[in-house]
Amino acid sequence: MGAKKNFKDGEKKQKKKMSKSNGDGPNINKASKQSFKPSNDAVFKPKPQQPLQLEDDEVPDFPRGGGSSLSQQEREEIYAEVDAEFEAEQRGLKKRKKGGKRVTRKADDDIGSLFGDGITGKLPRFANKITFKNISPGMKLWGVISEVNEKDLVIGLPGGLRGLVRMPDALDPDVKSEITDMESNILPSRFHVGQLVSCIVLRLDDDKKEIGKPKIWLSLRLSLLHKGFTLDAVQEGMVLTAYVKSIEDHGYTLHFGSPSFSGFLLKNDQAVCGEIEVKIGQLLQGVVGRIDKVHKVIYLSCDLDTVSKCVTKDLKGISIDLLVPGMMVNARVQSTLENGVMLSFLTYFTGTVDLFHLQNSYPNSHWKDDYNKNKKVNARILFIDPSTRAIGLTLNSHLVHNKAPPSHVKSGDIYDDSKVVRVDKGWGLLLEIQSIPVSTPAYVSISDVAEEEVRKLEKKFKEGSHVRVRVLGFRHLEGLATGILKAGALEDPVFTHSDVKPGMVVRAKIIAVDSFGAIVQFPGGVKALCPVQHMSEFEIAKPGKKFKVGAELVFRVLGCKSKRITVTHKKTLVKSKLGILSSYADATDGLITHGWITKIEKHGCFIRFYNGVQGFAPRSELGLEPGCDPSTMYHVGQVVKCRITSSLPASRRINLSFIIKPSRVSEEDMVKLGSLISAVVDRVTTNGVIVYVNAKGYSKGTIPTEHLADHHGHATLMKSVLKPGYEFDRLLVLDISGSNLVLSAKLSLINLAEQLPSDISQIHHNTVIHGYICNLIETGCFVRFLGRLTGFSPRNKATDDQRVELSESFYIGQSVRSNILDANTESGRITVSLKQSSCFSTDASFIQEYFLLDEKIANLQLLDTEGSELKWAEGFSIGNVIEGKIQEAKDVGVVVSFEKYRDVFGFITHYQLGGAIVEIGSCVRAIVLDVAKAERLVDLSLKPEFFVDHRGGSSKSQSQKKKRKREACKDLEVHQTVNAIVEIVKENYLVLSVPECNYAIGYASVSDYNTQKFPRNQFLNGQSVIATVMALPSPSTSGRLLLLLNSMSEATETSSSKRAKKKSSYKVGSLVQAEITEIKSLELKLKFGIGFHGRVHITEVNDDNVLEDPFSNFRIGQTVTARIVSKANRSDKRNYQWELSLKPKMLTGSSDIGDKLTTEDVDFSIGQCITGYVFKVDSEWVWVAISRDVRAQLFILDSAREPSELKEFQKRFPVGKAVSGHVLSTNKEKKLLRLVLSPFALSKGHANGEDLEVDNHVNEKCGAHINEGDIVGGRVSKILSGVGGLLVQIGPQLYGRVHYMELTESLVPDPLSGYHEGQFVKCKVLEVSRSVKGTTHVDLSLRFSLDGTPSQSSAEISNTLHPACKHVEQIEELHPNMVVQGYVKNITSKGCFILLSRKIDAKILLSNLSDGFVDNPEKDFPVGKLLVGRVLSVEPLSKRVEVTLKTLGASRAQKSETNDLRTLHMGDIISGRIKRIESYGLFITIDNTNLVGLCHVSELSSDHIDNIETKYRVGESVTAKILKVDEQRHRISLGMKNAYIEDSDDIELPSKQESDEAIRENGSSDDTRLVTFPGSSLIGLQNMDIEGENGDCLVLAQVESRASIPPLEVSLEDIDQPDMDNLVSSNQEQIDEADTMNEKNKRRPKKKAKEEREQEIRAAEERLLENDIPRTADEFEKLVRSSPNSSFVWIKYMAFMLSMADVEKARSIAERALQIINIREENEKLNIWVAYFNLENEYGNPPEEAVRKVFQRALQYNDPKKVHLALLGMYERTEQHKLTDELLDKMVKKYKHSCKVWLRRVQRILKQTKDAIQPVVNRALLSLPRHKHIKFISQTAILEFKCGVPDRGRSMFEGILREYPKRTDLWSIYLDQEIRLGDVDVIRALFERAISLSLPTKKMKFLFKKYLEYEKSHGDEERIESVKRKAMEYVESTLA
Repeated sequence: MGAKKNFKDGEKKQKKKMSKSNGDGPNINKASKQSFKPSNDAVFKPKPQQPLQLEDDEVPDFPRGGGSSLSQQEREEIYAEVDAEFEAEQRGLKKRKKGGKRVTRKADDDIGSLFGDGITGKLPRFANKITFKNISPGMKLWGVISEVNEKDLVIGLPGGLRGLVRMPDALDPDVKSEITDMESNILPSRFHVGQLVSCIVLRLDDDKKEIGKPKIWLSLRLSLLHKGFTLDAVQEGMVLTAYVKSIEDHGYTLHFGSPSFSGFLLKNDQAVCGEIEVKIGQLLQGVVGRIDKVHKVIYLSCDLDTVSKCVTKDLKGISIDLLVPGMMVNARVQSTLENGVMLSFLTYFTGTVDLFHLQNSYPNSHWKDDYNKNKKVNARILFIDPSTRAIGLTLNSHLVHNKAPPSHVKSGDIYDDSKVVRVDKGWGLLLEIQSIPVSTPAYVSISDVAEEEVRKLEKKFKEGSHVRVRVLGFRHLEGLATGILKAGALEDPVFTHSDVKPGMVVRAKIIAVDSFGAIVQFPGGVKALCPVQHMSEFEIAKPGKKFKVGAELVFRVLGCKSKRITVTHKKTLVKSKLGILSSYADATDGLITHGWITKIEKHGCFIRFYNGVQGFAPRSELGLEPGCDPSTMYHVGQVVKCRITSSLPASRRINLSFIIKPSRVSEEDMVKLGSLISAVVDRVTTNGVIVYVNAKGYSKGTIPTEHLADHHGHATLMKSVLKPGYEFDRLLVLDISGSNLVLSAKLSLINLAEQLPSDISQIHHNTVIHGYICNLIETGCFVRFLGRLTGFSPRNKATDDQRVELSESFYIGQSVRSNILDANTESGRITVSLKQSSCFSTDASFIQEYFLLDEKIANLQLLDTEGSELKWAEGFSIGNVIEGKIQEAKDVGVVVSFEKYRDVFGFITHYQLGGAIVEIGSCVRAIVLDVAKAERLVDLSLKPEFFVDHRGGSSKSQSQKKKRKREACKDLEVHQTVNAIVEIVKENYLVLSVPECNYAIGYASVSDYNTQKFPRNQFLNGQSVIATVMALPSPSTSGRLLLLLNSMSEATETSSSKRAKKKSSYKVGSLVQAEITEIKSLELKLKFGIGFHGRVHITEVNDDNVLEDPFSNFRIGQTVTARIVSKANRSDKRNYQWELSLKPKMLTGSSDIGDKLTTEDVDFSIGQCITGYVFKVDSEWVWVAISRDVRAQLFILDSAREPSELKEFQKRFPVGKAVSGHVLSTNKEKKLLRLVLSPFALSKGHANGEDLEVDNHVNEKCGAHINEGDIVGGRVSKILSGVGGLLVQIGPQLYGRVHYMELTESLVPDPLSGYHEGQFVKCKVLEVSRSVKGTTHVDLSLRFSLDGTPSQSSAEISNTLHPACKHVEQIEELHPNMVVQGYVKNITSKGCFILLSRKIDAKILLSNLSDGFVDNPEKDFPVGKLLVGRVLSVEPLSKRVEVTLKTLGASRAQKSETNDLRTLHMGDIISGRIKRIESYGLFITIDNTNLVGLCHVSELSSDHIDNIETKYRVGESVTAKILKVDEQRHRISLGMKNAYIEDSDDIELPSKQESDEAIRENGSSDDTRLVTFPGSSLIGLQNMDIEGENGDCLVLAQVESRASIPPLEVSLEDIDQPDMDNLVSSNQEQIDEADTMNEKNKRRPKKKAKEEREQEIRAAEERLLENDIPRTADEFEKLVRSSPNSSFVWIKYMAFMLSMADVEKARSIAERALQIINIREENEKLNIWVAYFNLENEYGNPPEEAVRKVFQRALQYNDPKKVHLALLGMYERTEQHKLTDELLDKMVKKYKHSCKVWLRRVQRILKQTKDAIQPVVNRALLSLPRHKHIKFISQTAILEFKCGVPDRGRSMFEGILREYPKRTDLWSIYLDQEIRLGDVDVIRALFERAISLSLPTKKMKFLFKKYLEYEKSHGDEERIESVKRKAMEYVESTLA
């Protein structure tokens, strides 16, 4: 693309060279394969690739306008020669032989090279096109973002190329520095897919995967794209791209890539306002609006519409560097090329458009006809190559409008019916794919058309034909799909990455092999990686040998993450038929699958499955032999079959096992931690001993070396002598590791196996437990017990001397005694102390185990020799006198030999010679002191004291000596403290003699469990030591007397060294001096003697348990005198050994108490008062300790009477509190008592209390302590339905019933409203009755003023209108005419029963329910309603009471009523409450009277009201004017128009407060309380609808209908059906007062006419009230002649005839009426038809057929819709459900556009069922016109509220309010319905939403007013003030 086309060099010798090239040289339409490189044979030498050219004068060879040094003739000759060569090559292509090597198409090369550098003369044949061959660094391209990643962007470039932009290249450095380092997702928040961007090529990297397709690295930096831009070059109207550099208050500063100028964009710009948040670094495109050259600022406008239409102006002297991709230009067609169009633009430039960028996306073969020369078009620059000055343009309609083409297809999609638009000979096909929503162009290359080579494409495919194509890819910039027609590709299951699934077996071709693995390609073209470890089952050194490029192999897909697919060629995985595990959710327990090992640790193997799923197989599940290393059996990469044992998908954990079929053992037979088993040695390893165990479920176990013995030296010695086959009779199961047991042979653990804890809950504070050290660190030691239960001993708690190193003091595996300091169950941490001062041994187990193991080792050493050899030791018993011969004298003593045992030697130290002089060879008699069987050595003594008894005589014989020794030991007692003398000092123990016991020989260890590695104390022969006897000689002690040195506990016994010397044998009854070591809430811990611990229970401090805090006078360290009262229980022996007492009477008693103290009898009598201390409190019980062993329970409801105290139950009884109570029952076996706090007298039948002493302690049901008149605490257990009252719990299993009449002090409506289950109450017991079967029935009352007169407070609460009503208890208290109150018990067809008291019911006959007619007794008198009536009769014997609700006497009432009527005068203003709402008016009860007046609908308001119920509600206070008083008929006519009320100035009304109180209490005024009328439902409303112009006539008929009810029972409710069309609009009129004056003027005439009509109605009403109704046929004839058009009169006439039983006459009157009534009076005629329907329905034969005939006739004379509705009303009223449903089905089809009809359908469904309404509503909304939707939905919602499901009604209102939030009429209706339901919280929440709307002031005023009225009638002063305050806030905010 350059200026006019020039040849760069036109010398003739070049022309000659070209002519000699034999056709091989390139011509003008052919470029070399190495584009941009100069060729000697080239006619044109393009410039070498250079950086972006900045100035035009760098091209000096030709002027901008073009030019050449060749003459015209020379140029023509060159062109002719080139054309001849090209044609020859084309012929050669056609003659190419099949199977021969394909010759590279020259045309392809022509398209591959770029031109534009001064070409003139003959035009090129092909348009410029970007390919991998000709793209070069420095080239500017227009692209579209196709992917946005965190670190880079993927750009779709022209020609389907793909470029990458790294994050540093996406933003200019100046802008990047403004972005905070903390911000993440920098690229995704600033760029989006589909965004068009200009970019510049940075470099090309060779892609190893695809040769010839380099990676294209791009930059979006404006500093490169706008290089050379100056402020002078920028013109107004130019489109520029800029970065947002910073965000200011009023706009954004912009960066154009040049430091010399900047930009600014205002925030109120249209494009910026509506878009998402603008961020620093974001690219914005805008039009230059204004240039401030002084401040060097360009002001941009970012209006998208303007930007897309802005064309670059033809500027003088514009250089190629100022051209930017994406710039729109006006261009002119210069010529058409073979594959595009050449355009000229901006005067100096030419560019080409290739075939894929034309205006039409589907150019056919005649596309050139659309581009005539000089045709003007708008185009955008697609690319610019500064090196060749080539420019590409686009005419694509989407790109021209600055939008990326849409993408409606995805790779892999198959389209069966794609149309061939164009066939490009030798190249491919252009198709039109029928994608949705619009079709997409697709191009299929000739190589993708068929499996075999296609020679003549145009013959095989014709334009217009249809083919089946599969989408290969998509060129995002062109909006062009690439396709393939090959059959193999269409059928290939793997075509795109999305088709690849983990576990899929595929065949793929190897395309590259490297050190990291092989790259393979599926048949569909998708590539995958086979890692080197997955290329073979085993590791291969040279992958390239097996994997040859081009080979096809079978693989299995391992995973596919994003677009990276990995496969395996491992044979086991590929051929595996087991299930595929590709997600953690698929990991089900027991699943067996294949995986491969990724890592091997000592504790197990990590296994990988498909899609990155990983699991772990612990060592125990690897199937290894004990002691075997996993790495020797398995290797990384090995495929293994494994079984899932457990999985946690949420935490992505899978536990595996290589053992596919585990052995199953029942839980009962399973070996548990801490159990003892036997085992046989299998083999000895370096780490321990492997044994065969005798346990179910396990075959082998391991004994670690350190667990072979408690002594360090013995463990290694034992291991050295063990041989396979040796049997361990007792081993402790220390831990279970899978199928392997970890065992211990330590006797310290085995002997205390039952006490070893395996769980933290089994550990108790301050106890000493055996364990072993499992780890040592600098800061402390880890001590392990059973399993993995581990404690930690900090450094300062490990040793008494803090200076020693722990590693020098302890060793791993050492047996230790640990003192529990803390056990935190929440954190699972255990802190222990290993200090010898607190963990010293209290027995001789340490040395006992030493001697036993020593003997065992000796036996094992001599196992190879004959067993008789071991018998020598039998003759060397300890203390025996033996004869021997002095064999040798040494420095330390003499050696003695024995004649009988040649290999056994004795040794006598110098100290043991006792001063005797012996000679070698002499015979001696010596005492055996010690025997070392392993060394076959005996220690002897010649000291004379061993031979002399206390009597001074010498022993003459050995038998006497033995006897003396036995007697000496017999004198010793266990735990006796003795003085001993050191005879021999051994390495690990001392041989001692006890002089005070005939020099008995004993043995004591010099170290303890915890001090094995501590420095030993130095002992000398003859040294005197203090020791305690721990074990007498026995086989378990190897026949030795075992002692314990008191120096072992010197650290703790320094203060009591004197006491330690005393005799230390204790028994029950002994007095001891003890030191307090710990004070707890319920016990004192003490220590005494040597290592003895005891406790004093809280009940053992004082004689009578009267002190509140018995331990307050004691302190830790204090010494006290206590008496041992018993041994501790077995479960407590680990904490203490003795139970002590500090009671004064115990200390002063005799010491000879003995075992009497050990047992406690439960010797308590019923009712006895006792005291104890609280030791536990749960939710229901207080547990009290009475003594050490006797406990008591106090039930929650026995602890108090007041509910407030019962609520604080647990707080009132802290642990340690003294509690006094009375014994209710005893359980001697469990030593358990039941207490109650208050004293009680046993009820009859329990006077002797014998049956209260029961074994099972379940005597609570009898309620022995409950008596009539008692006040008890209770808890509501259940609220019984109806008038059942309450079920109240008063004991653990004792319940009482509160009668409905006993709930409140005085009778109130709904007495249950204040109670809920679980509530505490204070009850009075009214009656207790016990049946023979043992059941107890208790009657309770929540009333405490049971004398019949309510207390003052209760009277205030109830505020009843009948304070004189006395609460009746006995029937004798009733008398006729007495006023009584009661609740409705049940209602029947004959009347109802009411509750007068707990034992008295009364009946009310139906006729006595009201002065008036009761239409629906079940509705008016629901169960539980409070009634006030008068007693009619009382029958005390039969206990029958009859009550009436009528006022006192009919005649008296009539008289009173008449008198009351006389007090009322026409024109009076009265106040009252609405009693009933009918469609024709309101019935109003006049305050302070029992009179009811009617306010007709026409007198309600000056404006027309369509729906009364939405405006008024029953119980509402109103003010009205008396219009008429008819004393004769007792009728009062009222009016409520504003004009009436305003005319009167002196109106006296009762206070608002009084009326409100009255209505709150009774729901109606005083004298009308006995009769309640239900408000009309919407159905009732619908039955009174007036339509048409003459609808007012019907109002007259309605007024007259009140005069009497004719026998025909033709209710005018059936005259017409409801028209609620105006329901919403009427509310709107009520709210919207801001109407224009024109509308008011239009309404005035209508209003006047309406008022005149209402005057006529009133006159008619008065006339009918004054005149009597006709009573003969003649009188009716006169009346119909005077009012021939009045349907009311005709219907009365028909009714009269029916009352005379003349049906035919009634029919004839109906026919006359239909003939006589004027044809214009359509509604009057309709009324007659309705009456006719009712007549035939009642008297027709058959009725259904007769009605149908009348109906067919009526359809001809009246509006069919009205007739249908009239018939429907009649069917509904007479409950003909089948006919009703059939008619409605016809109507919704016939009148599907009628809202009224659909509403009737909805109403009908709601009557039948409340659940099937939604389908009808959906049908209706589809059928009804749009403008009727609001009305239909709102009225359906009202129906739901009134007779359906209110929640559905709410949903409907919420739905339309979301769409029309400012329709206050809808808000008003919604609020009215919620107010009617009465849920205060919902109503107030709805009001709050409504007043928060942004509406016109008048509408808001209406909402606030409505809210205020509601709070005035339902809220308190605080709520009213709150609404007023919110209204004021609204006003203030509006004014502000």
